[in-house]
Amino acid sequence: MIRLTALALSTLTLGACMAIPLQMAPVAYPAQTAAPAFEPAPAQVTGIAGLQTREPDACHAGNYRHAVGQPGTAIASLGVTRDYRVVEYRGIEPPEYDPLRIVFRLDAAGNIQTIDCG
Repeated sequence: MIRLTALALSTLTLGACMAIPLQMAPVAYPAQTAAPAFEPAPAQVTGIAGLQTREPDACHAGNYRHAVGQPGTAIASLGVTRDYRVVEYRGIEPPEYDPLRIVFRLDAAGNIQTIDCG
């Protein structure tokens, strides 16, 4: 009974608050100004040490493109005169990059899949 009375009083109070119209003063917002334009500094890059220019085929890997699809054992018979590396399927390749080294990458069957520099 006490709970019912408390509920009825709170409902009446809430209803009375809703019936009273609220008057609010209008809010004045500050005028918007345009953001200043961003001008990036000119890029003047000179003398960066450690960078190498990459040539498209510095190691002449294109001379061996005919070997793609052949077994990896055929690499020895290609007559490669440059330094080369054979990377087996899912093998670990050392991170040293040499733009003049030929890299033969093998597929899961042991055949030459790609030939490039590195």
